[in-house]
Amino acid sequence: MKKIILMIFMVMSFIHNVHAKNTLTGKITAQKNGAPLSNVNIYFPDLKIGGTTNVNGMYKIDNLPSTILLVQVSIVGYKVITENIDLSKTNHKDFIMEEAITELNEIVITGLSKSTERKKAPMPITVMSATQLKQLSASNIIDAVATLPGISQITTGAGISKPVIRGLGYNRVVVVNNGIRQEGQQWGDEHGIEIDEFSIHRIEVLKGPASLAYGSDAIAGVINFLTQPNMPKDKRKANLLLNYQTNNGLLAGSFDIAGNKNDINWDLRFSKKAAHAYQNKYDGHVFNSGFQENSLSGTIGINKFWGYSHLNASIFQSKPGMIEGERDDATGKFLKPYILNDIIEEKIADKNDFKSYKLYTPYQRINHYKIVSSNNIILKNGTIKTILGWQQNHRKEFDDLMHFNDYGLYFLMNTFNYDIRYSIPEFKDISLSFGANGMYQHSKNKGTEFLIPDYRLFDIGAFMIAKKTWNKINLTGGLRFDNRRETTQNLWINDIDEQTNLSNNHLLFSAFEKNFNGFTGSIGATYQISNHFYTKLNFAKGFRAPNIAELASNGVHEGTLNYIKGSTQLKAENSQQLDYTFGINSLHVSAETNLFYNHIKNYIFLQKMQLLDGSDLITDGYPTFQYTSGNAHLYGGELSIDIHPHPLDWLHFENSFSYVYAFQKNQPDSLKYLPMIPAAKIVSELKMDKPKIGKYLKNNFLKISVENHFSQKHVHLAFNTETATPGYSLINLGLGTDISHHSKTICSLILNFNNLTNKSYQNHLSRLKYAPENLVTGRKGVFNMGRNISIKMLIPLDI
Repeated sequence: MKKIILMIFMVMSFIHNVHAKNTLTGKITAQKNGAPLSNVNIYFPDLKIGGTTNVNGMYKIDNLPSTILLVQVSIVGYKVITENIDLSKTNHKDFIMEEAITELNEIVITGLSKSTERKKAPMPITVMSATQLKQLSASNIIDAVATLPGISQITTGAGISKPVIRGLGYNRVVVVNNGIRQEGQQWGDEHGIEIDEFSIHRIEVLKGPASLAYGSDAIAGVINFLTQPNMPKDKRKANLLLNYQTNNGLLAGSFDIAGNKNDINWDLRFSKKAAHAYQNKYDGHVFNSGFQENSLSGTIGINKFWGYSHLNASIFQSKPGMIEGERDDATGKFLKPYILNDIIEEKIADKNDFKSYKLYTPYQRINHYKIVSSNNIILKNGTIKTILGWQQNHRKEFDDLMHFNDYGLYFLMNTFNYDIRYSIPEFKDISLSFGANGMYQHSKNKGTEFLIPDYRLFDIGAFMIAKKTWNKINLTGGLRFDNRRETTQNLWINDIDEQTNLSNNHLLFSAFEKNFNGFTGSIGATYQISNHFYTKLNFAKGFRAPNIAELASNGVHEGTLNYIKGSTQLKAENSQQLDYTFGINSLHVSAETNLFYNHIKNYIFLQKMQLLDGSDLITDGYPTFQYTSGNAHLYGGELSIDIHPHPLDWLHFENSFSYVYAFQKNQPDSLKYLPMIPAAKIVSELKMDKPKIGKYLKNNFLKISVENHFSQKHVHLAFNTETATPGYSLINLGLGTDISHHSKTICSLILNFNNLTNKSYQNHLSRLKYAPENLVTGRKGVFNMGRNISIKMLIPLDI
């Protein structure tokens, strides 16, 4: 132990000697009138350290290293400033801020060797800022991110959402939180994301293959959920968030307290959420669509001139009800199972059942535990960044009314994540980083029902990323090699479907070992044509190994209403994607066009199985689906336009269009189109921002938007795998203000009216489309949520 302490002391002494402590001071003023700006955030993303200006617009940040770092200067109502500063030569820096029209150049971190301006990253990236998150209402964090262009969600009611990027979802999207990829059996249709919505400060979405930095599974892209930055030195704050939504009676609250004392920073948050059955015009209240969530998270760390070291721990608990959609034949109303004389019967669900916050069978219970150690050490000849993480996911499903608390399916999964990378200091406008990352994963069946076998997974990848700048041109490229090994065990069951070690019983899963290797890479460039115009071009090769469900499924998953079969003959997916971007950022108009073409070899998807007579193959009373593969082609893009006529900078007319066309070549019409591809959509929003109304109201906004979702007729018709979906339009309204007194915010109040006209609709990616038919109305499936009014209040607290 003494030797370890001595080694740590020697390393820290070495770091201390190669880096001098630097201080950066300066003044920040408004371009319009030269007035000093207070409460401006000055932040170094690679150090996770920063400060704020005082009432005189002055700032001071201590304990900075002698190196070149990117700094971000931001405040609501002004354009974000980003600039590289050589701290070995600069100790004073003033900034002049221009009133905001757009924030297109906001800093991003996802998938890059180091923090970079958005316009200098060759791949298409979309950012949702803290202000945008604050001003919208959602049922969960994926519901929030799905409002961005090119992003959709696969839903199972209001409580379960899975992200989709340009038509690709499940294990093709990597979700990152606290620096590591979220692992929670994400292959499942009704497996949501185990992240506290209220803990997220900002969202970055990288569209297109990001295998270079994240390895297998990032073939569609990466969604990076970022928590709030560390508090400035010797600062503390606390806040309380309260939210109520009328449609499903959602009650939510989140309390957060954070501080920084002598460069020791800490943050503690507790959140709670509960909702009863949601409702719409056609179905009324949807039985058993409620959900409950609890979350506790904490962070402690140290920030010094040599870098930082942070430790984060979190517990996330979720209990969503599973909607089956069973109805009474005579009335079309939802049925509720109940026990009568030790026999399970059914009766029509009543108002008390719909308005109750308790859950009914079937339901899930998910506990997700996570610990992450994140470290960034600045050396004389580079920077070493390490991230080590442990996650444990308990996923239980309950479907036995006679034994309400006895689970059927129970997956217990442990995941160990690792990521180490070394970045060389910029030399002659060239920056280089290389490293390795991956994970070890072990999943066991602990229940009495089985869908996948016990398995072990080991994943490792090595990569190198380089950047070069020539005046207005930025070039980025890299290479990576991945290896993934998946190993399963035999699983035997006896005559009463109990797991046994006796080999003379029924073999449900056969042991196998599969190895998948892949080379990936990307090359891209950005060109700043002028002050107002820019363009990007990027080519990327992606890789994804089949997940355990695709290889080995053999059973019924309660929430899917289907019997799923895997195939060990599946090969790894390999993609080649080309992206082109053209953008304009002028006084009156900001616009960006992103176009892409993606070819995926061995694209894996579910296809319904049928008998020779054309009828569905039924296994254990459920339609049977099997994983198969083909060569897929996807193309499309996004167009975003923000019109802000000067001098009416407070007025914004924002429009976005998203489109994906996905198909297989040389196939008949019934097999041509890929399943579960989102329909095209146009979102138009008129927004008015008013910095001040009267004496007490600040940061006021009013917005009205129209979401137009086109019909989706390009569907996988073979074997009745999916059906076409008609189009629909939704009207939403939002308004909010900060109530202040003596320049101090007392509270923020935000109202949102979603689906204002109470439109009845089914989204093409809603899995409830395929719930049983209502024999009274002739409508198949369950419809999405109707009108919903959200009231959100944020209260800063003095501590």
